Amino acid sequence: MTDDTQAIANLLFGYAERIDRGDFAGVGELFTHGRIVPLPEAPEETHLVGSDAVANLYRSSVRLYEDGTPRTHHVTTNHLIEIAEDRVTASARSYYTVFQKTDDLELTAIITGRYEDTFQLIDKVWWFDQRIMIVGHTGDLSRHLLFDL
Repeated sequence: MTDDTQAIANLLFGYAERIDRGDFAGVGELFTHGRIVPLPEAPEETHLVGSDAVANLYRSSVRLYEDGTPRTHHVTTNHLIEIAEDRVTASARSYYTVFQKTDDLELTAIITGRYEDTFQLIDKVWWFDQRIMIVGHTGDLSRHLLFDL
């Protein structure tokens, strides 16, 4: 793995780690120069652009428990990272599985899907440019999300 692909892999895994810690400001920071597209065909006005918009999305949609976490474990796998010839843009595709365990829920997979990401290199640092979230399968999300998916 090259330094660039490792840096991008670290972004993928850092996103999951920050969500699981309930660090929504930290998740937002990853999108300082980027956006989240909630669905593949989502109109542009629904895109969440910049760190504040992304952090606010998670604050308003993810249930936190007494320990300050959503009691989840996001697993990102099968990542395919491609650095563009210009060496300042890149893309990745990966799968995600979210597990959750609460006082009244045994450890279970609650959602699976895939991410389609683009990245940009700014001042020698890789940043998310765009993340498209594609839902594959859902289970019981009632203990995780504050809305119905």
